Amino acid sequence: MAVSATLHCLTGCAIGEIAGLMIGTAVGLSAGWTIVLAVSLAFLFGYLLSTLPLLKAGLGVGTALGVVLAADTLSIATMELVDNAVMALVPGAMDTGLVNSTFWLAMMFALTVAFFAAYPVNRYLLARGKGHALTHRYHHAAGEVTGARRYIPSLETPVLVGVIAAFMFGGLVVSVADELSTGGGAPAHVVSGPISHM
Repeated sequence: MAVSATLHCLTGCAIGEIAGLMIGTAVGLSAGWTIVLAVSLAFLFGYLLSTLPLLKAGLGVGTALGVVLAADTLSIATMELVDNAVMALVPGAMDTGLVNSTFWLAMMFALTVAFFAAYPVNRYLLARGKGHALTHRYHHAAGEVTGARRYIPSLETPVLVGVIAAFMFGGLVVSVADELSTGGGAPAHVVSGPISHM
């Protein structure tokens, strides 16, 4: 359960961070504001992915958000802290463009380290009936889903992990191809200005 809870948090963090990076880059935000946007979206998507199953199980929005805030905040905060620290320590990772293999390799490495940092946090919380133990009790308690709740998507963690991994691998492949086509020099399609990961 600790592995599942950690992967669940990691998917939300990864979605938010990648989206924040791409938006920040596209609109020309500074490195600092790109970090703020990416971290904010990481929390937003992390909370959203935990809230949807609770809403589908029949909880009200306020109750579901209360449960999720108590369950996920420490795990997401740990991931964000470690992930950003790793990205900051990898030479060149925070200053490359989206079409750059250093960025994608550093992101993969940072998310992996963040997973292993958050795993003991989730295990500790679960052992004490906290963390994802707070949300897990609602997942299958409602029985048959009726009404508008039928339209709330069921986003399975393994599927999300697969999609995110494929997206990052695709970014890496495009970056390597671009670097090879330009003879190993600066990527031809780098967005101007420094880019920050989180």
